[in-house]
Amino acid sequence: MLETMDNSVGYNFSISENQEMIRSMVKDFAEKNIRPKLMEWDEAQHFPVEVFKQLGELGLMGVLVPETYGGSGFGYQEYVDVIVEVAKVCGSIGLSVAAHNSLCTGHILAFGNEEQKQKWLPKLASAEWIGAWGLTEANTGSDALRMMTTATLDGDEYVINGAKNWITHGKSGDVAVVMVRTGEKGEAKGISAIVVERGTPGFSAGKKENKLGMRASETTEMIFDNCRVPKENLLGNVGEGFKQAMKVLDGGRISIAALALGIAKGAYEAAVAYSKERHQFGQPIASFQGISFKLADMATEIEAADLLIRQAADLKNRGLPMTKESAMAKYFASEVCVRCATEAVQIFGGYGYTKDFPVEKFYRDSKLCTIGEGTSEIQKIVIAREVLKD
Repeated sequence: MLETMDNSVGYNFSISENQEMIRSMVKDFAEKNIRPKLMEWDEAQHFPVEVFKQLGELGLMGVLVPETYGGSGFGYQEYVDVIVEVAKVCGSIGLSVAAHNSLCTGHILAFGNEEQKQKWLPKLASAEWIGAWGLTEANTGSDALRMMTTATLDGDEYVINGAKNWITHGKSGDVAVVMVRTGEKGEAKGISAIVVERGTPGFSAGKKENKLGMRASETTEMIFDNCRVPKENLLGNVGEGFKQAMKVLDGGRISIAALALGIAKGAYEAAVAYSKERHQFGQPIASFQGISFKLADMATEIEAADLLIRQAADLKNRGLPMTKESAMAKYFASEVCVRCATEAVQIFGGYGYTKDFPVEKFYRDSKLCTIGEGTSEIQKIVIAREVLKD
């Protein structure tokens, strides 16, 4: 049992029967349907939509969505398990599962009215539709309040103009939640959230990014050129978009932390197995202190990251404030992910530098975790702000 410094509530992290079942199911799915083709997808930067359709059939594209709307109705602990088990095999697929569940689907679930939930959630939860979420722009990453994309009300429609960058599923996504400026630049109440469906005139995909890692998770621009959307597609009220986005990102940080944990575990497990098989000087390299101490550090940091994530997930499940805890989990887990992937390559030596072994991909994929959904530096700002509040 753990306690936060400012909360006397204890946390029970025992594994439920549901979690055991989900872990086993996702592990089997990943081994059968993802591992055989992950390098092919990575090399070609192919976004395997068919895999997400299969995940949707298993209820894994609507993990947090209530059964009423066609989802699985699970909580954040189960959600963490899904992402970890997928990311242990392929970070790209894990990233897309996280973005679909936490961002687009999660935003509509949290802030949509009943009619909007009935309209979009069943299609998203089943992966009939893939979801995208648009906040970032070319010149406004962390400084989102100065976004340039605008939405102007014209009768019963919003007319959207501008572009979003670094959008997961920006091309293949069937529906997107887009943050737009409906008020003054730089004002929190000047941002609103609007749902835009693919096929709407004036909504198109732009440049697809050629990335270092996470190459099978599609990242593109979304372009809006006099794109007309019914005003009924506004989520919540005008001016609430930024506040909504920050709450969505609180939960999203848990999913990226889980993504980082999965990649770290994948790299660690590969390193342990290799260190037992690889012999030098007549013995397995695991018997050398230089290697065993690396494994000890990796194992310890992975356990610590796991506990931070479970704490944040527990608070989220109970509807308690978790801004600080989710930022801590995301910050620590993502940095641990990079360190573990780096050490795994080192343990593999020259083989770790080749694409014939899995750790070079873990190494490339790991870095995104310290950047996406708020950089490590932004997480420190969030944590410091929360700590100094007290």
